[in-house]
Amino acid sequence: MNMTSFPILLSLFVMSQAANPTGNCKDILQGFLAGRISSAVGTRQSINMNRAFQNFTHAMRVSMAEFKEKTEADIRMIKENKHGNGGVVFTRWGKKTCPSNAELVHSGYVGGSLYNNRGAAVEPLCLPREPEWGVYRDGTDGQKAYIYGAEYQTNTISGYMRNFHDHDVPCAVCLIPKKSIVKMFPAKKTCYEGWTLEYKGYLMAGYYNHPAATTYTCVDEHPDTIHGGRKNEDGYLFYQVEAICGSLKCPPYVRGRELVCAVCSKD
Repeated sequence: MNMTSFPILLSLFVMSQAANPTGNCKDILQGFLAGRISSAVGTRQSINMNRAFQNFTHAMRVSMAEFKEKTEADIRMIKENKHGNGGVVFTRWGKKTCPSNAELVHSGYVGGSLYNNRGAAVEPLCLPREPEWGVYRDGTDGQKAYIYGAEYQTNTISGYMRNFHDHDVPCAVCLIPKKSIVKMFPAKKTCYEGWTLEYKGYLMAGYYNHPAATTYTCVDEHPDTIHGGRKNEDGYLFYQVEAICGSLKCPPYVRGRELVCAVCSKD
C-alpha cells in the first residue's frame, strides 16, 4: 500500500466514527483496506498489517471517547459556574450591614494609616470585630507599620452628613451570589444598563494637603457609626471629594461640587 494514502485513510476513519458510531462504516473501511492490502502484499504481511490497523482503530476509538467525555464535563462545569453558587465579594464602607440581596461575611471597623504618615498605606481595610493573632510582642518599637481606626471628616458639609463628623467608621464585607463583577462608579448614583445597584453614597478620600496618600472610596449615603466612637482621635480620615475645574472638564462638572458614587454589580 502506498503510504502517502495513509492520511486520507485516517481521515476516512475519523469521519466514519463521527458520522456512524454503530461501526458499519468502520467495517466497510476495514474490509476495503484488507482487500487492497492483500492484493499488494503477501497473506502473512496482510494479517499483520490488518491486526495493526485494528489496534490503531481501537486506540482511536478510546481516545475519541475520552475526548468527548472531557468536553462534556467541561461544558457541564461552565454551565454550573454560570448558574450555580458563585458570587463576588465587596466592602460596603460606612455601614454595618449588607444590601438585602447580599450575604454578610463580616461586619467590622474601617482601619488604615494615620493621615500625616509619609509612609502610609493607601488602601483602607475592613477589620473584623474579633481579631485573631499569630506570633506577637506587645508594645510599639518604631520599626513597624501601623494601622488606626477611621473617622468621618464632615464638619464643613451642609445637611445631615455634618452630624457624623469625627465619628468612627464601620464597614461590612458582603457576598453577592450569582454575580461575576462589582464596580464602583464615581459621579454616578445610578447604574448603567445591565448593572444592579448595591449601594450609593458620596465619594471620599484623604485631605488634599495631608502627606499620607489615600484612595477614593464610596461611603454609603446613610452612614452608620460605631458605638462609643465619637471622640476626635483622627487616624484614617474620610473627606468628601469636590470637583476642581481645569483638566477636569466643566461643564459637565462644577467647581467645588461634591461627587456622589454608586457601587454596582453584574451577572
